[in-house]
Amino acid sequence: MAKAGAASRRGADELIKDGRVLVNGRPGQLNDEVSENDKVKLNNKQVKLRKSRYILLYKPTGYITTLKDSRGRRKVVDLVEVAERIVPAGRLDYDTTGALLLTNDGDLAHKLAHPSFEVEKVYEAEVEGDIKPEILNMLSIGIKLEDGMTAPAKVKKISETKVELTIHEGRKHQVKRMMAAAGLPVKTLHRSRYAGLTLKGLKPGGWRDLEPDEVQKLQQLVYS
Repeated sequence: MAKAGAASRRGADELIKDGRVLVNGRPGQLNDEVSENDKVKLNNKQVKLRKSRYILLYKPTGYITTLKDSRGRRKVVDLVEVAERIVPAGRLDYDTTGALLLTNDGDLAHKLAHPSFEVEKVYEAEVEGDIKPEILNMLSIGIKLEDGMTAPAKVKKISETKVELTIHEGRKHQVKRMMAAAGLPVKTLHRSRYAGLTLKGLKPGGWRDLEPDEVQKLQQLVYS
């Protein structure tokens, strides 16, 4: 039901409990497994399965991750020409580059973006200032922002001007705000990994469909 876009996973459970779903002419059950050959009806209307797409994009700078923009800026969905309507799982700032997942599996996208599932996101930040050990320690413990303390992060210095930061929260402009609060304003920001996915083989603006095992690993992160 969720993959067909008829309801969220939770909403589908309620529809099944209410007896509004038929599988091959009989009332559906919560543990039913269906294939393309099965006939599923919701409120006596046929439910058609749609093909799920899971796409990894190397987001270039100068693109937004929202689907609408009153300022006419370029959108990441315009970089991926597919028949399905896909949306980004989470967001990256206009001037931030790196790994971005796009999918038509709305339930998975929502869960991956929710902080309760602690999906790891790895960023490389080019910063201004002296990267001192005490600053890295401060970031690893957590930084106090205007919307509260951040969760501890994994931090390491990768050059005289770059810091790698691994977080699992998804607050707006979080990395930039954390680095600014620590006294290291960000000059450029790149997300090198998302939920274990890397950009190997991709150039800015390039994309690829995930392999079945990669999709399975994403699902295990939030459904197991």
